[in-house]
Amino acid sequence: MNWKKIWNFIWNDDSLTSWVVNIILAFVIIKFIFYPLLGLMVGTTHPIVAVVSSSMEHDLIKDPYSDSYVMCGKSFEEDQRVNFDFFWDTCGEWYENRNITKEEFKSFKLKNGFNKGDIIFLSSKDSIEQGDVVVYWSTRVYPIIHRVVDVDDSQINTKGDHNSRDDGPVDREKVIGKALFKIPFLGWIKIWFVDLVNLFI
Repeated sequence: MNWKKIWNFIWNDDSLTSWVVNIILAFVIIKFIFYPLLGLMVGTTHPIVAVVSSSMEHDLIKDPYSDSYVMCGKSFEEDQRVNFDFFWDTCGEWYENRNITKEEFKSFKLKNGFNKGDIIFLSSKDSIEQGDVVVYWSTRVYPIIHRVVDVDDSQINTKGDHNSRDDGPVDREKVIGKALFKIPFLGWIKIWFVDLVNLFI
């Protein structure tokens, strides 16, 4: 086997075949080398996840069944810019009824939520506290990424910041990891790829 020819084919050839091989190599390296090593370093099986729903958005979202815009179960006739104060005026009552104040919420990680299409980096699920954003397995195909609103020894309760109600109890063993930080928009690559694949299945 001529390794020099293979090297030149991968890195210097401008053909379509070389491009396809590069894509496959990149996928294999990221999926089977980089991703597991990163997970080992941060203590979770899923160190990076793409956000595939709007349940953590601090924004008004067009209701597909009406002409209104919604957030936290409340409707608005017009779209408008949402800052933290607007979010809290709309959604804060739910948290205050559970003894989470506006000032406490402001101290939470990712206090301004995040959007569909963002990438979230995760760490170990150890020491989960109220206000943390966690990823956990449910009965759905994809794991859920929501904020912890209540904690006890064996279970947590979570809620999407945009949603009107909580998710109910979640066993701690179903938690995959805890959110560290986000990178906007990069998750759309995965979403578009999955949508494209689904077209051909």
